[in-house]
Amino acid sequence: MTTTTTSRPGHLLTRALTFLILAVAALAITAPFLWIFRGAFSGSDAELYRLPPSLDLGNLTVRNFGLVTEQVPYYRFFLNSIIVSTVITVAQLITCSTAGYAFARLRFRGKDALFAVVIGSLMIPIQVTIVPLFLVMSKIGLTNTLWALILPGIFSAFGIFLLRQHFMTLPRELEEAARIDGAGQLHTFARIILPLSGPSLATLGILCFTYWWNDLLLPLVMISDTERQTLPVGLVLLAGRFSTGSLGTIAAGIAMAIVPVLIVFVAAQRYIVQSIASSGLKL
Repeated sequence: MTTTTTSRPGHLLTRALTFLILAVAALAITAPFLWIFRGAFSGSDAELYRLPPSLDLGNLTVRNFGLVTEQVPYYRFFLNSIIVSTVITVAQLITCSTAGYAFARLRFRGKDALFAVVIGSLMIPIQVTIVPLFLVMSKIGLTNTLWALILPGIFSAFGIFLLRQHFMTLPRELEEAARIDGAGQLHTFARIILPLSGPSLATLGILCFTYWWNDLLLPLVMISDTERQTLPVGLVLLAGRFSTGSLGTIAAGIAMAIVPVLIVFVAAQRYIVQSIASSGLKL
């Protein structure tokens, strides 16, 4: 009884400190987003230059959003980003799930060496491969097209590793039972393995969509036509045209770019925790 009584205050203190640390971290993460959204509705740049930053809700306006669409083909940038991010996400879910399942369950010659190559590719930054990639796309005539952005992204070493780790945690008895019932390898994969892999697939989809939605380097190198650019490059163009103009307009463009990813992430972020817990990854 004494031990329980004396340990309870210490437990409460630990929880209070944990809550305080998490609250400070959450504030530090969300503060820039709040400032961006506040600036998007700001009627004066003076409010954005104020130090310390203020979240005062006075003098709000939606005029900045109209200026964004007037200065750059924002909706075209938005559509290009949707196409590129969605196609790459769907492609990665297909390629990474099949490759991850092969590495986790199938037996074939050179599997370990090939998987080592896949893992090793994670250590190669895209800056090293961007010039050879541009030359390849130029040779096959795909530069200045959205295919120059889509094709390099349909495979993901990280996605293969993530799904392989998840597939290895699934009991083999499920596949053995399906095989006894006469199910083939493809049928087992499609009807048993994939339905049990929802959290991992959703996590990969979120991470993939977010990465390619925010990618700036590849569109900047591959695309020269303004109408074919994606949203990150469009925001750079917007900032360049307004470098001596309205910060509120730039903030409005950034806010409009954040909203889709924010909605997707908030709606499905719980899958990330489930996937990490089931894949064996250590944070």
